[in-house]
Parts: sequence; C-alpha cells; structure tokens
Amino acid sequence: MIAVQKILPEWFKQKIPDKNKIDSMKESFSRLGIYTVCEHSRCPNMGSCWSSGVATFMILGDRCTRACRFCAVESGCVKDVDPFEPRQVAKAVKQLGLKYVVVTSVTRDDLEDAGAMQFVKTIREIKALVPQVRIEVLVPDFLGRKDLIKVVLDAGPNVFGHNLETVQRLSVRFRPQADHERSLNVLRMARQINSDVFIKSGFMVGLGETEEEVKQLVKDLKAVGCDLLTIGQYLAPSKKERHIPVDRFVFPEEFEKYRKFGMSVGFKSVLSGPLVRSSYLAEEGYRDCLKAERLKV
Repeated sequence: MIAVQKILPEWFKQKIPDKNKIDSMKESFSRLGIYTVCEHSRCPNMGSCWSSGVATFMILGDRCTRACRFCAVESGCVKDVDPFEPRQVAKAVKQLGLKYVVVTSVTRDDLEDAGAMQFVKTIREIKALVPQVRIEVLVPDFLGRKDLIKVVLDAGPNVFGHNLETVQRLSVRFRPQADHERSLNVLRMARQINSDVFIKSGFMVGLGETEEEVKQLVKDLKAVGCDLLTIGQYLAPSKKERHIPVDRFVFPEEFEKYRKFGMSVGFKSVLSGPLVRSSYLAEEGYRDCLKAERLKV
C-alpha cells in the first residue's frame, strides 16, 4: 500500500485487514465508476478503514493539474468533469450504509470554478439520497477565491477542510504551485463566511521541519479559525525524482507532544500520530468538536 523506502519503524505495524471486505469495497467503487483518495494517495490506513466500511471519496477525476512533491496522485492530462459523478458518489454512500462521509478532490486549476460546483452537487446529491448523513469536505485552495469557498459552504457541509501540508519554510519545495499564505487565507475566509461549520486543516511532519516551526504553524491555524487539526508522518509515495524522500520518522512521543500543544492553544480536536491522515478517524474529530461545543453551553 506504500512505496518501499526507509524501513518503517515498529509503530507502523497494523493488523492484517479483512481481504473480503476490501475486495467488496473495490468492486463497489469500480462498478460505480468513482475514485477514492484511499487508493490514489496510497494511504497506509486503507486496509483498516475499508475493513470498517469507511472510505474517502475523490471527485473531479484521478488526475491533478498540480504536481505537489509529497502526493501520490498522478498529474497531467485531466478528464472532463463527469456530470454523473455526484449521483454515483451518493449511491455509494447509501449502498455502504455510511453515516459520515469525507469528500475530497484533485486540484482543477483548469476549470472556471476550480471544481467548486462539483463539490456543491456532490453534497446536494448525498443529502438528497441519505438525509441523515454528516458530510466533511477537504477542498483545494480554489485559487483563493472567496466566492468559490462561499458556494461550497452554502451547500451545508458539517466540516470544511483545507490542508497546509507542511510548515511555511518548506511549503515552496513541497507545494510549488500552491501558496502558504493563500491556504491560510482560505481557512480564514471560510471562518468569516460561516461561523457554525467546523473548520479543519492538517499537515505532515518528518519533512525536515523544526519543533518551533510546527508549533508556529499550529498557532497560525488556530488564529485563522480552525477547530480541528490532524498531524501525521510523511511517507514518500515512490522513489520517483518528483517525490521527496522522508527526512526522518517522528517518534510517537513527539506526536503526543504536538497533540497536547494543539489542545492547549484552543483546538477542539487534535489527531496526531504516525498513521494519522486528513480523513483518518474523521468522524471522531467531528464528535470531539460537538462535545466541546456542548461543554461551552
């Protein structure tokens, strides 16, 4: 599920997943013609999540207009937007009996709306078919356009997420077509537009950052209005020149230190650990936020 690189530490070991469940999920996605970020980002948690009937849907195709140096998703010639995709995602949500759904996408700088309306249509289709479901979106930066951020928020997701991926100093190297300040501003605008939705972001460690830089990023994300935070270990998707190798494996104790720091500066939920990814245990983070809100009353 992940490319061969430095020998993984002991703490990366996981239980062998249910092969029958994984095969069944793959067959369902293939039949409906939809993609999951689990497969295309080569997530190390795919087996455990799929065994539990959890998946993160990736809309707008399987090719990205950007070529971030940490990402496994292929870049290059993109496909036309599939008008049936939102309905197919909704059908998968219903068939799998999901109560909490994460929808993300490739970046589509080639589109007039940067793909925002496909998010809107997908949210609406899911709500129409499975009204009780909770929906989390993990969006690209939409080129920093406030109107596109607003149209997605107006569709009513429960959680609005956009990742910073790494600390400011390393951002240009790992995200050459993105912009650190623009990403922060996406989250700031989302908070200003909707005070009720939970705002989420995440980043990786093990890329060469310092502890001071991590703490500064955590504070910056809290300052723009984030409620939820995920921090995970970077794993190079391949040995291709495009993909930067792992600088180091961060110890579990360090992840716990970052979790405690995040909570101390006011986050409602911080998931921090070697195997943590943006949508890993997403529903748990959402519940943490609901609990924190109830405690405020």
